[in-house]
Amino acid sequence: MDPSAERWLDRDAGPVVRPYARTRGRTRPGGPGFELIAVVAATGVPAGDRLRYRPDHARVLRRCAAPVPVVDLASDLGLPIGVVRVLLGDLRDEGLVAVVAEARSAAGRRPPAGVLREVLNGLRAL
Repeated sequence: MDPSAERWLDRDAGPVVRPYARTRGRTRPGGPGFELIAVVAATGVPAGDRLRYRPDHARVLRRCAAPVPVVDLASDLGLPIGVVRVLLGDLRDEGLVAVVAEARSAAGRRPPAGVLREVLNGLRAL
C-alpha cells in the first residue's frame, strides 16, 4: 500500500497544532485558575508590545472585548478548556483580561423547586 494514500489532507486530520504546543507544555495557568462559569473581559489596556505571545492569545483577547463566560469562550474558539485557561492566565498576568463575575457559592442554599423539577424531568427524559 502506498503510504501517501493514507495521508489526511483535509479537516479529517484534526488540529494540526496539539494543545500542549499552544500552551508551551503548560496545563494550568499561573496564579488562580478560572472557573468554567466565570465571566472574563478585556480590561481595555492596549496590548502593545506586551502581547508577545501566539496568535491564540490575540484571538482570546479579541473575543473578550465583551464579557464572556470561560466555557463559552472555549466553545466559540474551538479550543480545549485547559488551553483557554492557560491563555487567559497569560493575558491576566499581562493585565489584559480580568474576571468580572465569579460564580457565587450556593453553600447552604437550595435551588428553587422549579429548577429541581426541571432537572428531574430532564433526567427522566434521558
